[in-house]
Amino acid sequence: MAEALEESSILPDFLRRRAERSPGALALRAEGRDVTYRQLDELAAKAAGGLRAAGIGPGDRVAALMPGGLDFAVLLHAALRLGAALVPLNTRLTPAELRAQLLDARPKFFVVGAPQSETGLGLAQELGLARWLLPQAPDERHPFYAGAPVEPTPVRPDAVAAIVYTSGTTGPAKGAMLTRRNFFYAAVTSAMGLGALPEDRWLLCMPLFHVGGLSILLRSALFGGAVLAQDGFDVAAVRHGLHEEGATCVSLVPVILERLMQAGVTPPKSLRFLLLGGAPAPRDLLERALAAGWPLASTYGLTETASQAATLPPAEAEEHVGSAGRPLFLTEIRIEGQGLVLPAGEPGEILVRGPTVIPGYLHRPDETSERFKDGFLRTGDIGYLDPEGYLYVLDRRKDLIVSGGENVYPAEVEAALRRHPGVQDAAVYPAPDEVWGQVPAAAVVPKDGTPPSPEDLRAFLRRELAGYKIPREIRFVSELPRNAGGKLVRAALRPEVPSE
Repeated sequence: MAEALEESSILPDFLRRRAERSPGALALRAEGRDVTYRQLDELAAKAAGGLRAAGIGPGDRVAALMPGGLDFAVLLHAALRLGAALVPLNTRLTPAELRAQLLDARPKFFVVGAPQSETGLGLAQELGLARWLLPQAPDERHPFYAGAPVEPTPVRPDAVAAIVYTSGTTGPAKGAMLTRRNFFYAAVTSAMGLGALPEDRWLLCMPLFHVGGLSILLRSALFGGAVLAQDGFDVAAVRHGLHEEGATCVSLVPVILERLMQAGVTPPKSLRFLLLGGAPAPRDLLERALAAGWPLASTYGLTETASQAATLPPAEAEEHVGSAGRPLFLTEIRIEGQGLVLPAGEPGEILVRGPTVIPGYLHRPDETSERFKDGFLRTGDIGYLDPEGYLYVLDRRKDLIVSGGENVYPAEVEAALRRHPGVQDAAVYPAPDEVWGQVPAAAVVPKDGTPPSPEDLRAFLRRELAGYKIPREIRFVSELPRNAGGKLVRAALRPEVPSE
């Protein structure tokens, strides 16, 4: 199937094809406005006309620093309509971090949302970028809303659709080049495992500058469901989306699910699945969520795999608690150690191959060559496959602590710490040691603001973990450093490593 698509001369414009088939169906609800597929197609055509008038064409890059919502969705489809690639930028980054990504991406045009006007316009002037500043509310005099409508540009499946910068939790962010083929197969293979219904309503409360958000927008256009877009996570808004707007699908990271459950949010009857990924979820959270009736679909994926690589359907969740499921239908996963393919049950590096895997990183041939070998992506994550082919993710390879020759997986120690009744959250990271080279250290968020003693925590851990896994240093903090996607940034906890 993948080979047949590669031989095809074009991949149809998802939005235009959907607008032809379901013109009156709800495409997007954002900022209190309902937009049908016909309306979204018309808006994208006008925005594409404005971009074309600004000199944008096939192969060009359009950077975006703006909130998630209707304008973002319109810009994404407008860029695709012209054969250009969207470069969505993280609105939480500092000007220095944004400058580095803009210099790397080398966009031909820069679109700035009103809330980011000060930072965006300053960078545009400094770097000499042609740009638009979008108004706070739609204004028909602005070229974004009033360009001469254009028809979709024929584009091959291997054309780059988006350049998404990796989260940078373990090093400088890299521009992952996601093709139209990647997004198409990400949608198709996800639907093969979880289903895709025209009446689906996907509650989108994750950042649109991450691949997960982009994938939801594009797969909904492909299959005809609606997106209920929220700019960022808010407990009350998510509760409303779930219970009042009839959400059938939602994608969350574990820390957000924990916050929802703490706030007493329950799953509505309309919800088909909760796609849970972004980081290994603590077993205790999974068990509590399943007991509360959440239809969990645990998943494992990366920016480099256009979101999902393995997914556990809700029907299998209770039988395989802790697993990220089996590889998607057209995806292959294997485990390697010291250059050898490892047998079932033995942990090693997770490798992924399939049509959702990107061709490489922008302007980084050496890293592309290092990470992509024989069609496989070397993920840098540690995990194992059980005899039935279910994937269990243990940790990031770069987060692995080697203490006196013994491997310590931070996620395992963190999960044990969270089982203590006085611990709300925890992060484990390496601390230098003259004898052992490295030893584990921990930052702990106490429950109810009253921390247990470090001695009490160590005594608790000794009942569950080997001695070399027990943190030598335990400090208490009010919160843990996380990026915009909710992933833990362990590097920010190490005193010798600057915060990213």
